[in-house]
Amino acid sequence: MSFSGKIKEELAGHIARARHCNLAELSALTEMSGEFRVGTDESCGLMIHTENLAVARKVFTLLQKTFNIRTDIIVRRNTVKGSSSYHIYAKGGELLAIRQAIVQAVCCKRAYIRGAFLASGSMSDPSKAYHFEIVCEENRQAEHLRDMINSFDLDAKIVKRKKSYVVYLKEGSQIVDILNIMEAHVALMELENIRIVKEMRNSVNRKVNCETANINKTVSAAVKQKEDILYIRDTIGFEKLPEGLREAALARLRYPDAPLKELGALLEHPVGKSGINHRLRKLSEMAEKLREQ
Repeated sequence: MSFSGKIKEELAGHIARARHCNLAELSALTEMSGEFRVGTDESCGLMIHTENLAVARKVFTLLQKTFNIRTDIIVRRNTVKGSSSYHIYAKGGELLAIRQAIVQAVCCKRAYIRGAFLASGSMSDPSKAYHFEIVCEENRQAEHLRDMINSFDLDAKIVKRKKSYVVYLKEGSQIVDILNIMEAHVALMELENIRIVKEMRNSVNRKVNCETANINKTVSAAVKQKEDILYIRDTIGFEKLPEGLREAALARLRYPDAPLKELGALLEHPVGKSGINHRLRKLSEMAEKLREQ
């Protein structure tokens, strides 16, 4: 099952205790993937379509729990793709309460966002990328949903995709927050575990890259020092060098791969890292002057 499927499976099993929250969730489900039909006699019909069986069960349960009216489900199978779609029908004037639902309380906003995701939301596999989205048919729907999500201090954005408007989040931390808002706590914990593993892996890779860069830098510097020392030896010899420089030159030739701190400790009169570095730099400057001459 995909990560989106896991989230929807979890959310489908979450039934709010308060009637106003159930109305808010039904309002989102109807807005995103349903249709109201109001007759001249004020009779009301509702149809909600989904391709997810868990979501179909939840819509059925919400209608039964909230209105206690007859609800029918028609299953249509695609023999070519092997998939099914579910059409939930309900009738009754009391259904107008869904249309008139007021979504202002924090709990109702959570329920509305949950319903919107169940109807037309999806999320990428977090081990590959962080991307959460809910697809809306109209721009006003998208703006309404974006503003509701952002009321929780998030930064949802809208992008137009063909004829649809997509409300999306791309930062891992904000996706964690939206899962918490929808009360998908199991999926939230799974996402957090994946994030921890990814961050640890990235941290290790950064350290390895840093150490590799330092090693390459050290090796390159040692090779250059050796070339300069050999040039001095082949042009003027070591006899004219001051004792400290001569000792440093011989040590570098003897231990071409030794780091500076270790090389300084190997001298007859040991010096620190800065001391040996100073002598090797003097030798390099001397080699450059000889080359210029």
